Amino acid sequence: MHSRVQLHSACIKGMSKQEEVVSGEEEEEEEINEGRGKENICPNASQKATPHRRGKNNPRGGQTRLFSQKEEQTATSSSQSHKVKGKQAKPSSQTAPLDKPSGRWGQTLCPIDPQTAILIGGQGSRMQFCKDPIWKLCTEDLSWVPAETLAEGPTPEARIGHTATYDPESKRIFVFGGSKHKKWFNDVHILDTQSWRWTLVEAQGKVPPLAYHSCSMFRGELFVFGGVFPRPHPEPDGCSDSIYIFNPDMAIWYQPIVNGEKPAPRSGHSACVMQGRIFVFGGWDTPVCFNDMFMLDLGLMEFSAVKTSGTAPSPRSWHGCAVLSDCNFLIHGGYNGNNALSDTFIFNTDTSCWSSLFLPQLNSFPRAGHSIITMPTTCRKGSIDEEEDLPESSPQTLLVFGGGDNEGSFFSDLFTTPVEELRGD
Repeated sequence: MHSRVQLHSACIKGMSKQEEVVSGEEEEEEEINEGRGKENICPNASQKATPHRRGKNNPRGGQTRLFSQKEEQTATSSSQSHKVKGKQAKPSSQTAPLDKPSGRWGQTLCPIDPQTAILIGGQGSRMQFCKDPIWKLCTEDLSWVPAETLAEGPTPEARIGHTATYDPESKRIFVFGGSKHKKWFNDVHILDTQSWRWTLVEAQGKVPPLAYHSCSMFRGELFVFGGVFPRPHPEPDGCSDSIYIFNPDMAIWYQPIVNGEKPAPRSGHSACVMQGRIFVFGGWDTPVCFNDMFMLDLGLMEFSAVKTSGTAPSPRSWHGCAVLSDCNFLIHGGYNGNNALSDTFIFNTDTSCWSSLFLPQLNSFPRAGHSIITMPTTCRKGSIDEEEDLPESSPQTLLVFGGGDNEGSFFSDLFTTPVEELRGD
């Protein structure tokens, strides 16, 4: 009987046989030190090849090719000669205080105010979970501050493939799901950014453990779609096509009645809320990698396929996505089953049209599992009188952090560019 091959290897090239049989009973610290976590197996990857993605020289079949352990072991020695341009992350020894996050993929970067974003989780070189999991980014001068000890309460356990969603009304970050080695999470952690305190929610209702799902905030509730899940636990066996809603006020999970044409089950996709609708793009459920688009009308709770025109992105998962305006969102990079990607596209929701975009700094090298956000542009030089109480119409800046290139490198660079230079309104 074939299982769908241990979850998330899509983001970290196939493991060797001896890694696949590591016992789930091993101590967690040993798993971290040895770097044998199941996060490095393709999410719902199969032993079967991906027909439209498999390269002729790929002997292993399946989408099991992102960041192999062998490459990771040689990454340090080869990093100086690596072809990547720009700021490249160097694997951290974790022995000295860091002035910025170590290179990683699978993390979240969550804006909480016009000058601040919070980085949570991630996994880096040699398949190790980052020992510096929480950072605070100050966008005024693009400086980083270690933040793991800034907040009280039970800090979320290290993980990747989770989501972190900020509610501007309550000023809280909701962290849901993800995985760590053979552990799968369906917990909800809340960080109150006013009191700087973590709370583990004792939620009612049922929601399965999920990783590489999407989570969107709408009218104070969290809408979780898709993701990969363990069945039987702890092995992954497939992707979800379900929607689960979390109501923070009642601390309860429930499933809505959804009509229309639902997307196929998938993980590693993107989702963004625009004008009362959630747009879902890409992802995969082995052996298929998607580049389709679906829209969920949050008033009618009805899905529909979006017929698009223009130059659409190729099939991919673990790409970055960010809303640029009321009618535009951006897609960058990702993983197609064999390679990390570097291209960039903008989708216009009014015209349902794709357009390609070239940014030399961003498109010069591939990355997947990275974070993309937009934040109000703050004055970094001269007067700072206008930094506070920025209006919603203030200029925005696109920020891209981290990810990996499928060649053994994990990044800790931070790329920024004005949003007004990207939009095609």
